[in-house]
Amino acid sequence: MRELNGRPVAEAIGEEIKEKLPGVEMMLGRKPKLAVIRCGEKPEDLSYERNAIRRIREFGMEAESIVFPEDVNDNIFQRAFGKINEDKRTDGILLMRPLPPQLNEGFIISCMDSEKDVDGISPVNAAGLYLGTDGFAPCTAQAVVELLKYYKISLAGKNVGIIGRSNVVGKPLSMLLLKEDATVTICHSRTAELQKVSRRADILISAIGRPRMINSDYIKRSCVVIDVGINTDRDGKLCGDVDFEDCRLKASAITPVPGGVGAVTTAVLAKHLLLAANRDLL
Repeated sequence: MRELNGRPVAEAIGEEIKEKLPGVEMMLGRKPKLAVIRCGEKPEDLSYERNAIRRIREFGMEAESIVFPEDVNDNIFQRAFGKINEDKRTDGILLMRPLPPQLNEGFIISCMDSEKDVDGISPVNAAGLYLGTDGFAPCTAQAVVELLKYYKISLAGKNVGIIGRSNVVGKPLSMLLLKEDATVTICHSRTAELQKVSRRADILISAIGRPRMINSDYIKRSCVVIDVGINTDRDGKLCGDVDFEDCRLKASAITPVPGGVGAVTTAVLAKHLLLAANRDLL
């Protein structure tokens, strides 16, 4: 069994960024800058924000956290977002979602400058992903592909199962995998005979958000298992969707949690920021 650690993948992406960054800085006359927009103090948002900002700065770029109270008024938020969106010194925007219910999230996303949308949530980038044109894919979905490519796990002609159909991972990831000539099956909580269906996969990717739900009954021998889930178990410990200890005996390769896909996601975010600062690199 091979453990697919995300750290060397992130480091390789970092080296690529550092090689190209001086030229982008010369063109801009400054470092590329990310604005992270957050409402409230949700622990999962704080954790991702810390990791994202640390990674951006580690790779030699700038990041700023812009925080609003959980009960911020919709009009106030829209005006503030508009200023950030139009700021010429802000190259990328990361919007922590979901937004509080009083905010019109759909309207905000529709207004976002697609060239600053480094997490691929705007309608323009979503359309580009599905049409196969230029644009940014959601960072977590892209991170899965980057990890598989780094470890030279072929996708062409492989049966790939995705458990989870969200707009953040499942759906966009299916488009990225189809582009790599994989045969993709998307499963979800209501898929009939889920274990039987998932056992057909040469590569199984779980993004269902249920702690250790995927055990060895869901995978065939020598399957590659990619765990996108970030959960907390009953003891308060961080864990994935996959029962690592159970599946590792049957899988040919598997990602750990933490230290797998999540480590690559923030590196992909940094790469997208560099591309947003200079679209000629796309």
